[in-house]
Amino acid sequence: MAFDKQKRRLKIKKRIRKNTFGTPEMPRMSVYRSNKHISVQVIDDVNSQTLVAASSKDKELAEAKGNKSEIATAVGERIAKIAVEKGIEKIVFDRNGFLYHGRVKALAEGARKGGLKF
Repeated sequence: MAFDKQKRRLKIKKRIRKNTFGTPEMPRMSVYRSNKHISVQVIDDVNSQTLVAASSKDKELAEAKGNKSEIATAVGERIAKIAVEKGIEKIVFDRNGFLYHGRVKALAEGARKGGLKF
C-alpha cells in the first residue's frame, strides 16, 4: 500500500513540476511533508540554487507547541519573513505532489499571512 501511495505522489509531482518553474524574479516554493515534520524551500531553478529554507526542525520552531497544522502555519510565516527580508515577494507554489489541504494548506496560508504573494 505505502509503495503505491508513494508512486502516486511521484506521478503527481512529475505532472506539477512540468509546469512550475522558478526564476530569480519569481522563485519556486517547494514543500515537503513527512509524518512528523514539514519543510519548505524557495528555489531559483535558473541558477539551481536554494535561496531560503525553513523547517519544523529549526531551533526557533522546534519548541513550538500545538498540533501539526499550527506548526505548519508557523513554518509558513517564518519562510515568508526570511524571504521578504531577502527581497522575495512573489513566488510560484509547488505542493510537491501532496494534496492541497491540511498541513500543506496551513503552510501556504501562513506564507500568505507573512507577506508572500502566489
